[in-house]
Amino acid sequence: MHKLDNIDYLNSGNAVQQEAYRILKDYRVMHNLQDFTPVLAGTIPLEINIADSDLDIVCYWQDKKLFTANITLHFSQYKNYSLREAEVNGHLSVIAKFFIENFEIEIFGQNIPVAQQYGYRHMIMEYNILQQKGENFKNSIIQLKKQGYKTEPAFALLLGLESGNPYEELLNYELHKK
Repeated sequence: MHKLDNIDYLNSGNAVQQEAYRILKDYRVMHNLQDFTPVLAGTIPLEINIADSDLDIVCYWQDKKLFTANITLHFSQYKNYSLREAEVNGHLSVIAKFFIENFEIEIFGQNIPVAQQYGYRHMIMEYNILQQKGENFKNSIIQLKKQGYKTEPAFALLLGLESGNPYEELLNYELHKK
């Protein structure tokens, strides 16, 4: 189990992380998803978020109907709620979006254990890179994000991974560093 698998670390993090923790706890978001091994992923756990960063929660469902019913039951009352299905990386995915207070929340579920999903794998790789590369690298990622770069392309650019799809390149970087 990785330290980022449980949101408790947010409570002692920066102001945005503490606010995210409050929202997730007060509105019982993770509790309501507990049957689907929810993990907060993305930029906020890594402290590389920018003003419009959302709370990305990755989940593992084995029964899509049960998962969508759970999401609808617990979250459909929130502002700008939407629920859709899409194929992502060759897998059927369920994606819900909505706002709680000032945070946009995206729940992303696949019939793949969370630790094997791209979003989680990217976050863990990015965490490890940030730990290794330090504060200047982290600040450079944030600056690129402010310029409009998505997270994985920003990492790929700074790491010199230029030979293809930055999302795949980052996972290949992971394989070479193990």
